[in-house]
Amino acid sequence: MNLSTYAAAGILLPLLGTSLGAALVFFLKKTISTSVEKMLLGFASGVMIAASVWSLLIPAIEMAVEQGKSGWVSPSFGFILGILFLMLLDKLIPHLHPEQSAPEGMRAKLKKTTMMVFAVTLHNIPEGMAVGVVFAGAIMGNAGITMAGATVLALGIAIQNFPEGAIISMPLRSRGMTKLKSFVCGFMSGVVEPIAAVITIFLTNAVVSVLPYLLSFAAGAMIYVVVEDLIPEAQTGNRTDIGTIGVAAGFIIMMILDVALG
Repeated sequence: MNLSTYAAAGILLPLLGTSLGAALVFFLKKTISTSVEKMLLGFASGVMIAASVWSLLIPAIEMAVEQGKSGWVSPSFGFILGILFLMLLDKLIPHLHPEQSAPEGMRAKLKKTTMMVFAVTLHNIPEGMAVGVVFAGAIMGNAGITMAGATVLALGIAIQNFPEGAIISMPLRSRGMTKLKSFVCGFMSGVVEPIAAVITIFLTNAVVSVLPYLLSFAAGAMIYVVVEDLIPEAQTGNRTDIGTIGVAAGFIIMMILDVALG
């Protein structure tokens, strides 16, 4: 299997994780308990934080230094741009989080279920970019990123996408949608990841010198999702400690995967 084929398989891993999570709608009750949802949200947050540091920011810093540039300028600039980019999408795209009654983003005459799918889709964009940029670096061979490291990131995001798939499909089912339609909506929310990954790979291949910016850009976008949405959702109401435990578990698992296998 050549590197391009390996990368093509790798960028589909996160979609597989989302699909398997969404498929739980066929086997579970209509709702997920609050405690389980908090744990899953916290776990996803921990994975994304660890991935942002070990798989994206640290390689971006090392790469900038290898290119003879300052180790903090391009990673900092890219990180800020990633934050601003997701902030802009958050303001423009109409979306609704499962626990909220009022939608966010621009006003639009859309069904609540559609806006709930948009909410998770918005989360998945930076994850797809992150997978795309690390596989692009691995394909280049001179970016300091190994194919194993890129696969670890894709696997880590796939693991945290599993609960995200369930978190989107189960609430849709509880709102009266059929199991099949709930699964399809969960699946479609994850399709944006391989699309974003492919676009990012093409952009990176076009301009190799911007790779540190793209790595840190993806990290900033992922951290925005964690701070703006996932952690606040995990810390609402009672038993917030469950969400905190989930963050710790996700962070440790992703860190171990990246350090041991990457």
